[in-house]
Amino acid sequence: MTKNLPITTAAAPLLEQMNAALTHSKAADDRQFVTALGRGLTLLAAFEHHEHLSHQQLCQLTALPKATVTRLIYTLSTLGFLRTTAQGQYQLGSSAVRLSAQAWSRHDVVAFAEPLLRQFATQNEVSVNLATEIEGEMRYLACCRSPARLSVNLQIGSAVPVARTAIGRAFYAASSLTRQTVIMANLQTCLPDAEFQQAQTALIDASTYYEIHGYTLSDGEFSTDILAVAVGVFDVTTGHYAYSLNASVPRSNWQAKEYVAMIVPKLQALAERVGRGT
Repeated sequence: MTKNLPITTAAAPLLEQMNAALTHSKAADDRQFVTALGRGLTLLAAFEHHEHLSHQQLCQLTALPKATVTRLIYTLSTLGFLRTTAQGQYQLGSSAVRLSAQAWSRHDVVAFAEPLLRQFATQNEVSVNLATEIEGEMRYLACCRSPARLSVNLQIGSAVPVARTAIGRAFYAASSLTRQTVIMANLQTCLPDAEFQQAQTALIDASTYYEIHGYTLSDGEFSTDILAVAVGVFDVTTGHYAYSLNASVPRSNWQAKEYVAMIVPKLQALAERVGRGT
């Protein structure tokens, strides 16, 4: 889990810009400016460089009164833009993640990947998706559906379990040890103890399988009608495995062994192209 950085506004240029806008609006007596909304967005901006923040740290960063911060936290938490951690701190919630899903889809890597995914889906008659892990779930950033009808059709911004899906297992297996620790911590926060233990075992097994075979497989585990394989995507720009790709088909159309032999080499080649951005 990432540690909180020293609390200085110098570390948060977005927060500085928003604080400056609030100050300017007040000085100019701008009647069109909604100060309460501006303050709420300023509170969210405080998380630009911090995964977790306490109430005191939020007051310190935003320079807002304690009572105002309390009301903003309550409102933003009620709407799902903030969530409380097990340690009693705050972090961005699922609403913030979902709101940014369309923005993520325009990210350079994702924008580059979309036409490649469309071509891949058409040529191989599969559904292919690009995703990354957020708050213990795999969040879909790009989706191209197969001509074949699947029982589950996901869209940009959709979320699926990390441990029960090929795309989640591949992301975990390809990730660094540090990122794997973060993923486990996210799952432990989100899941009941029994489910977390099952997820932990599944991901450890998936890592071993991935190391040997170079892919992960979900044969009816997430949805009884779907056969899927997945691989990690190494982003050369960041130097990390930042995404994973899956390719899925109806289970009734394929035997797992035959599907793996056909699709895995092609999916690995696609992942390499997406990661290189060329």
